Amino acid sequence: MRVGRILSVEEFPEARNPAWKLEIDFGPEVGTKRSSAQITHYTREQLLGRTVVAVVNFPPRRIAGFASEVLVLGALDPAKGVVLLTPDDPDVELGSRIA
Repeated sequence: MRVGRILSVEEFPEARNPAWKLEIDFGPEVGTKRSSAQITHYTREQLLGRTVVAVVNFPPRRIAGFASEVLVLGALDPAKGVVLLTPDDPDVELGSRIA
């Protein structure tokens, strides 16, 4: 698991369940990866530039023709759905391992 920053957020109308297409920067060691995330109670503006925690060593998974390379982590909330896990300090180094 590593810390990344969301660089871009695109709509994903082809997905079976509402989702965003994310591009996430994990720093120089891991690089930039893409993810499909069912976090639709967040607006594009709330996601852009946000730091997140993701699993980066899963094999890519095809979702409606999109290669999702990492799994963004969150807690399940009955009312909101997935609530993103994020570091307490937004300036933490990108690519930091989760201990």
